[in-house]
Amino acid sequence: MSEYDLLVLGGGTGGYVAAIRAAQLGMKVAVVERNRLGGTCLHRGCIPSKALLRTAEVYHTLRHAREYGLTAREVGVDWPGALARKDRIVAALHKGVQGLFKKHGITVVQGTGTLMPPSIFAPNGWVAVQTDDGLEKLEATHILIATGSRPRTLGIPVDGQRVFTTDEALSHPALPRSVVILGGGAIGMEWASLYSDLGAEVTVLELLPRILPQEDEEVAAELQRLLTRRGVRIVTGARVRPEAVETGAAGVRIRYEAGGEAQAAEAEMLLIAVGREPNSQGIGLENFPGIRTDRGYIVVDECGRTGQPGVYAIGDVVGGGLAHVAAHQGIVAVETMAGLRPHPVPREEIPRCTYTRPEVASVGLTEAQARERGHEVKVGRFPFRAIGKALVHGEPDGFAKVVADAHTGDLLGVHIIGPGATNLIGAAGLARLLQATAWEVSVAVWPHPTLSEILGEAALAVEGRAIHL
Repeated sequence: MSEYDLLVLGGGTGGYVAAIRAAQLGMKVAVVERNRLGGTCLHRGCIPSKALLRTAEVYHTLRHAREYGLTAREVGVDWPGALARKDRIVAALHKGVQGLFKKHGITVVQGTGTLMPPSIFAPNGWVAVQTDDGLEKLEATHILIATGSRPRTLGIPVDGQRVFTTDEALSHPALPRSVVILGGGAIGMEWASLYSDLGAEVTVLELLPRILPQEDEEVAAELQRLLTRRGVRIVTGARVRPEAVETGAAGVRIRYEAGGEAQAAEAEMLLIAVGREPNSQGIGLENFPGIRTDRGYIVVDECGRTGQPGVYAIGDVVGGGLAHVAAHQGIVAVETMAGLRPHPVPREEIPRCTYTRPEVASVGLTEAQARERGHEVKVGRFPFRAIGKALVHGEPDGFAKVVADAHTGDLLGVHIIGPGATNLIGAAGLARLLQATAWEVSVAVWPHPTLSEILGEAALAVEGRAIHL
């Protein structure tokens, strides 16, 4: 039986980042992975989808080249070429992760791992790994569960021909002429933006009263307005039952209820984008009575500790939901194992990003959440249309919104929809971490001409002092 200081079950973003940090701290580390290092984010999520979104963005720009004083002829979509570019990016990053593991001396065990109960020889439990060569037994002082998640399907059969999850859509060789997207959250809206920019007819069916339910209402409403203007049909309050999906040679037909009426939508394909569910079944949790789950998610404390001594869990399997959350949780868990005192970042300090066109990003509380928590708030808004660099980029739509406490001036939340939003939100996240006030953000010197100026102007707007509006 091989012995390690840390055994990581899952080599996705959270798992491999945790493994590297543990190796930096002098631990002997092994990672059990049944597919490829990098997990969902690298191979079936963040990276490949953003590569395709970039293709859609460039295509949109080329189609509007005349607005920049350019002439572009014979601009078309080479979907196989876009997929090939996506695969090259993924391969390069995968090679990079493999190189980091080699650099830090981390062992990779290729196979499917199952948690086994503690014994006199392995007081914290051990992991049985089914490899191509048979069963391998691994024991470690600490075990970190980072098994991730998979797309929810709501019981709708996925065939990869007419009905897809994002896993299948990312490698499907044909670009659809029409698509119905089930789900108006971040993933659903990103695919709606992508397909729309590439010329497909898009319908989005969302069960809740609005899209992007985790984002500020004004931001969600603005994105819906802008996508609708581009021809995307968005139906909220739409209830779809699994048996209401019919597939045939010509495409798919989805019956749904909205506004008290029975309706139907037809398209070449249906994309199910209604969130993800944890990979917590079949990994041996029943062998650890101290580990509790809630709706399939492993229950942990702020440092990733489960109720079982020596066993930690991070990422989607605990409800992390974002790659950067998993990475941070992995570092916190490993440093806790090492006896350090890491800083667990509260959930409301984690930036959220949606890579539509225009992008959406936020950190902290929405205006509604701030009021619900008893804050009297002041709000500053500033449009990208008044930012010179946004006009230079040809992307004037959207705005930034700063939510501050009316009495203390504390920065409660920052919400952006517009060009570069997912890059800009990092500065707002740092301001939140440093407990800055809106006034402090407003007096910082924001370089001109840049998109970042909008943060300073929106912070000034909290007190009605915006300069360029």
